[in-house]
Amino acid sequence: MKNSHQKISILKWGVSILGILFAAFLSVFALDVFSEGYDFKDTVVALFMHLIPTFLIVLLLIIAWRRVWIGGIGFLILGSYYLYNSWGEIEWAGILLLSVPLFILAILFFFIGWYQKKISARL
Repeated sequence: MKNSHQKISILKWGVSILGILFAAFLSVFALDVFSEGYDFKDTVVALFMHLIPTFLIVLLLIIAWRRVWIGGIGFLILGSYYLYNSWGEIEWAGILLLSVPLFILAILFFFIGWYQKKISARL
């Protein structure tokens, strides 16, 4: 039993670290606001607006730590939302670069939820 809980903990940590790395990757794109020549107030507003996806991912990771199914559904919704809104607007490479990691995180959280359910059924 202890070994199973350790496996789940390792899986959760691994997926959460991947989510944090993806959030950090998205945050890099927000740095372009400093080259736009805005004044201080407009720069802060633009930076906040660019960091909203990062905030959503971090919030979803916090929620998913306790409720992995919500994390899976949330990342699936975020990936679908981005795919829908960027369809035809940007090139495929950009779409894949930003939506595929969200779908991968969703699949991983669904897998953790399935694995937890499988382990609890065995006990």
